[in-house]
Amino acid sequence: MRARHPIPTPIPTRWLMTDERLGEGLWRALERLPRGGGVVFRHYHTPMRERRALFRQVVRVARRRHLTVVRAGRGRLSGADGTHQSVGFGVVTWSIHNRREAVRARRAGADVLFVSPIFATRSHPGARAKGPLRARLAAGRGAGVLIALGGMDETRFRRVRPLGFAGYAAIDAWSR
Repeated sequence: MRARHPIPTPIPTRWLMTDERLGEGLWRALERLPRGGGVVFRHYHTPMRERRALFRQVVRVARRRHLTVVRAGRGRLSGADGTHQSVGFGVVTWSIHNRREAVRARRAGADVLFVSPIFATRSHPGARAKGPLRARLAAGRGAGVLIALGGMDETRFRRVRPLGFAGYAAIDAWSR
């Protein structure tokens, strides 16, 4: 078990999942994300030097807007508030698609579980959506804040909230 760490209080309930597909829309998405929200900085395919520079810019905006930023992927990125999909420091977030992955994430000490894909999404064309109930069942029981992911927006979040989801993560909902 990893050592306890400072995590944001409260844990964000609205998250932006970044990727290269956002392009310059990243800045609009960061501004549209509610204050106190969270950012999962992915940009897996960006060369490391450019990735670090982009991350520094994202962190500057995040600090001004009181956003939590977690980094995904390899490489040390200074200024992160936590890690995504790996045991690390600060808030630890994890994407899960089934019960086995949920168990693994909880054993790793994840604070936040992104349960995906709930609805069809442009970022993963062809991926079969679980629907709200199957997604909730895949998460199982146990520790970790559940965040709905996959085709989410405020309207769809109102549908899944009664199932125990604390919030949602999106790309398109923040970048449109």
